Amino acid sequence: MKCGGLTGVQPATAETQQVVDEVRLQVEEKEGKKFEVFTAVEFKTQVVAGINYFIKVHVGNEEFLHLRVFKSLPHENKPLSLSSYQSSKTKHDELTYF
Repeated sequence: MKCGGLTGVQPATAETQQVVDEVRLQVEEKEGKKFEVFTAVEFKTQVVAGINYFIKVHVGNEEFLHLRVFKSLPHENKPLSLSSYQSSKTKHDELTYF
């Protein structure tokens, strides 16, 4: 994996869902609502001074969000951080850098 480039899209894993679960409250606060469903569908990663996760999340009905979550290097011992997100996405919208 080259530093700085995005990986290809991969199906969500248990680890991806754990990342999504850890930032769910941050997303709900920014959106001003609670989501009944918050399920990771697929993801890409980018190696920087840590890892950026780009994750497509199903939030109910035909609605999806794209999240960018930063995971710092292990020795920094910092919590996951919601860097950015995009709302009004569909199941077929491609995950891209944002």
